[in-house]
Amino acid sequence: MKNNTFSPYITFNKEEWSELRNNVPMTLTEHQLHSLMGVQDYITLDEASDIYLPLSRLLNLYTTAYQQLHTVTDTFIGQRTKKVPFIIGIAGSVAVGKSTISRIIKALLSQWNSHPNVDILTTDGFLYPNEVLEQRGIMNRKGFPESYDIKKLMKVLGDLKSGKSEVRAPLYSHLTYDVLQDEEQVFHDPDIVIVEGVNVLQTPKRKKKTPQTFVSDFFDFSIYIDANEDALEKWYVNRFMKLRDTAFQDERSYFHKYADLTNDEASDTAKDIWGRINLKNLYENILPTKSRADLILHKDGDHLIDEIHLRKI
Repeated sequence: MKNNTFSPYITFNKEEWSELRNNVPMTLTEHQLHSLMGVQDYITLDEASDIYLPLSRLLNLYTTAYQQLHTVTDTFIGQRTKKVPFIIGIAGSVAVGKSTISRIIKALLSQWNSHPNVDILTTDGFLYPNEVLEQRGIMNRKGFPESYDIKKLMKVLGDLKSGKSEVRAPLYSHLTYDVLQDEEQVFHDPDIVIVEGVNVLQTPKRKKKTPQTFVSDFFDFSIYIDANEDALEKWYVNRFMKLRDTAFQDERSYFHKYADLTNDEASDTAKDIWGRINLKNLYENILPTKSRADLILHKDGDHLIDEIHLRKI
């Protein structure tokens, strides 16, 4: 464990972090774990035990303390207030594996008796519809901060944090690459909500030096999934190639036009999209927010966590 006096983080290697599991039992089977993985992710039970069980223990301690603090407030004001969920933000680049990690964390946290009701809120549903992006001329900047309806996202987070018993949020289809018009996600008194998205830790540009509320102001704990640029590009290209052979074959897919590309054409297309859009977004908007996270999980080239940085101040 590295505790650099001049760093706001304590750094752990994989072995040191795994010791913090503190005999928490693994509740997932290999089959269940496999069902939680994305297109190109492969996480073994050993990896889940070494990395995500200690993380679930840490988040359980945070959530329990949060719930106790809420009870203290009730005692102080002399009345019972509405239950308010503990909100975890998960940020990081496209293709880094945020969705898989969110699902694993949800599955593990749901096993703790003190907070069994865990939901995931993805920010994809708050993208403006493609029609709006086309009208604004920013379709090629989809995923950049200006492509999201931040006011709608803030409203949903505000409703969750105000203790509303039922909160509705928009859904997104990765098949049609657009917001679903007739479907919603409904939250019923969640204990924990995991908010996953590339830009959830970003701060808005200030206007006239007036204070503004950030999406991350609603977070009680935040995680950034980190990896080197070369690894991210490789993962993006590999995912594109796999989707070409699977989801892109569906005629309803927005990316059906790529279904018949040769291997070389598909690789070149993916690298072009990565360089023009995702890499630019990474350096302009995503990576600068890494230092705002409470926990940084760094992946090696094999999609495995090799270093953990936990904020100490």
